[in-house]
Amino acid sequence: MDISFELYKVFYYVGKTLSFSQASDKLFISQSAVSQSIKQLEKQLDCVLFFRNTKRVKLTHQGEVLFNHVEQAFNFIKTGERTLNDISSLAQGEVKIAASDTICKYFLMPYFKRFIKVYPNIKLHITNRTSPKCMELLKKGSVDFCVVNLPENIDHSIFSIKNSKAVKDVFAAGKQYKELSDRKVDLNELEKYPLLVLEKATVTRDYFDKLLRENNLNLKPEVELGSVELLVEMTKIGLGVSFVPDECVYSSGEELFILDISQKIESRHLGVVTLNNLPLPAASAKFIDMMG
Repeated sequence: MDISFELYKVFYYVGKTLSFSQASDKLFISQSAVSQSIKQLEKQLDCVLFFRNTKRVKLTHQGEVLFNHVEQAFNFIKTGERTLNDISSLAQGEVKIAASDTICKYFLMPYFKRFIKVYPNIKLHITNRTSPKCMELLKKGSVDFCVVNLPENIDHSIFSIKNSKAVKDVFAAGKQYKELSDRKVDLNELEKYPLLVLEKATVTRDYFDKLLRENNLNLKPEVELGSVELLVEMTKIGLGVSFVPDECVYSSGEELFILDISQKIESRHLGVVTLNNLPLPAASAKFIDMMG
């Protein structure tokens, strides 16, 4: 099937903006030309790509499937352009990173500070999402690399791990639960306390659930949040016992203590992840090199 790239370009902008008029503005062509291009593409593909009415434009199921592939292709093309622009100089450019807010604060912040000092004209574009969402953004080509809590089932045919660091999760509590300090605590005891954990579909929560399964426990969290920072703050004011990375506890000073759990809690790993077979822009490669 030989379809003009220009038709896919029009489709991309309509799918991105969900507006024929906005797509025409971005492409510097008439709205009528946009509409005719979409009709031509639909005819060649023999399917309807958009639902249209007087108020809104919406992708059909077939349109969503195609858009996911076309968006990835456009992102890869843009990355290629940036790579060529940066290849001879680091005087300007952009680093596009995806990472959770916790990883940004407790791991990446020193590297951000160092990088902008050495390369002040290179922009850092940082997207905060959960680790699984960061991996999705990377796969789509929306970011150059991501720094994530590594899942156990990472697809090495798609992703490469540049470097990694061990992360230790712990149960933490404030002074309101001092009866849990200075002694061994069995996980079964935590049934009597409110538990604060990250929401599902996060790597840290997966490790928490795995720990319970391995010890045949059925603990029910009382609070489930999307932010480790909020978990830490709620633990400080005595809302319960939280399951968080140990670095978050150490940075809180003497407000929190780590429970000495009888059962073994395995470390997991945080890592820098890139796409296989896709060269990094020079600025992004330099940032990763700086991380050692």
